[in-house]
Amino acid sequence: MRKAFWAMMVCYAASASGAMPAAAQNLPYCIKGCDFGGGLGDCSFTSYQQCLAAASGRDASCAANPYFNAKAELLPHRIMSRRRF
Repeated sequence: MRKAFWAMMVCYAASASGAMPAAAQNLPYCIKGCDFGGGLGDCSFTSYQQCLAAASGRDASCAANPYFNAKAELLPHRIMSRRRF
Protein backbone atom coordinates (compact mmCIF):
# COMPACT_ATOMS: atom_id res chain seq x y z
CA MET A 1 0.00 0.00 0.00
CA ARG A 2 2.87 2.37 0.77
CA LYS A 3 4.46 1.75 -2.62
CA ALA A 4 1.21 2.63 -4.39
CA PHE A 5 0.88 5.80 -2.31
CA TRP A 6 4.43 6.94 -3.07
CA ALA A 7 4.08 6.06 -6.76
CA MET A 8 0.93 8.18 -6.92
CA MET A 9 2.69 11.07 -5.14
CA VAL A 10 5.61 10.92 -7.61
CA CYS A 11 3.19 10.96 -10.58
CA TYR A 12 1.30 13.89 -9.10
CA ALA A 13 4.50 15.88 -8.49
CA ALA A 14 5.75 15.17 -12.02
CA SER A 15 2.49 16.28 -13.62
CA ALA A 16 2.27 19.41 -11.47
CA SER A 17 5.83 20.46 -12.28
CA GLY A 18 5.26 19.99 -16.02
CA ALA A 19 2.25 22.30 -16.15
CA MET A 20 2.88 25.66 -17.79
CA PRO A 21 0.49 28.58 -17.46
CA ALA A 22 -1.07 29.98 -20.62
CA ALA A 23 0.27 33.42 -19.81
CA ALA A 24 3.76 32.18 -20.53
CA GLN A 25 3.08 31.85 -24.22
CA ASN A 26 4.67 34.44 -26.46
CA LEU A 27 2.06 35.19 -29.14
CA PRO A 28 1.18 38.62 -30.59
CA TYR A 29 -2.04 39.39 -28.64
CA CYS A 30 -2.94 39.23 -24.95
CA ILE A 31 -6.27 39.28 -23.15
CA LYS A 32 -6.38 41.26 -19.92
CA GLY A 33 -9.00 41.42 -17.22
CA CYS A 34 -10.06 40.27 -13.78
CA ASP A 35 -10.07 36.59 -14.78
CA PHE A 36 -6.52 36.69 -16.13
CA GLY A 37 -4.54 38.10 -13.23
CA GLY A 38 -2.18 41.04 -13.35
CA GLY A 39 0.53 41.83 -15.83
CA LEU A 40 0.11 40.90 -19.48
CA GLY A 41 -2.67 38.40 -18.90
CA ASP A 42 -3.08 35.46 -21.30
CA CYS A 43 -0.88 35.91 -24.40
CA SER A 44 -2.13 32.89 -26.33
CA PHE A 45 -3.83 34.58 -29.29
CA THR A 46 -2.50 34.73 -32.84
CA SER A 47 -4.94 37.39 -34.05
CA TYR A 48 -6.70 40.40 -32.58
CA GLN A 49 -10.08 39.03 -33.73
CA GLN A 50 -9.42 35.75 -31.92
CA CYS A 51 -8.65 37.67 -28.73
CA LEU A 52 -11.79 39.83 -29.10
CA ALA A 53 -13.92 36.71 -29.53
CA ALA A 54 -12.54 35.28 -26.27
CA ALA A 55 -13.10 38.61 -24.47
CA SER A 56 -16.68 38.96 -25.72
CA GLY A 57 -19.18 39.07 -22.87
CA ARG A 58 -16.47 39.22 -20.19
CA ASP A 59 -14.81 41.97 -18.23
CA ALA A 60 -11.72 41.73 -20.44
CA SER A 61 -9.85 43.62 -23.13
CA CYS A 62 -7.23 42.79 -25.75
CA ALA A 63 -3.87 44.40 -26.41
CA ALA A 64 -0.73 43.75 -28.40
CA ASN A 65 1.96 41.79 -26.58
CA PRO A 66 4.86 44.24 -26.09
CA TYR A 67 7.31 41.35 -25.71
CA PHE A 68 6.33 39.57 -28.93
CA ASN A 69 9.09 39.44 -31.54
CA ALA A 70 7.89 38.21 -34.94
CA LYS A 71 11.43 38.06 -36.28
CA ALA A 72 12.47 35.63 -33.55
CA GLU A 73 10.03 33.04 -34.93
CA LEU A 74 11.64 33.25 -38.35
CA LEU A 75 15.16 32.57 -37.11
CA PRO A 76 16.28 28.94 -37.07
CA HIS A 77 16.72 27.36 -33.65
CA ARG A 78 20.04 25.88 -34.67
CA ILE A 79 22.59 26.95 -37.17
CA MET A 80 23.29 24.08 -39.51
CA SER A 81 26.94 23.67 -40.37
CA ARG A 82 28.05 22.47 -43.76
CA ARG A 83 29.51 19.03 -43.99
CA ARG A 84 32.92 18.72 -45.50
CA PHE A 85 33.70 15.60 -47.48
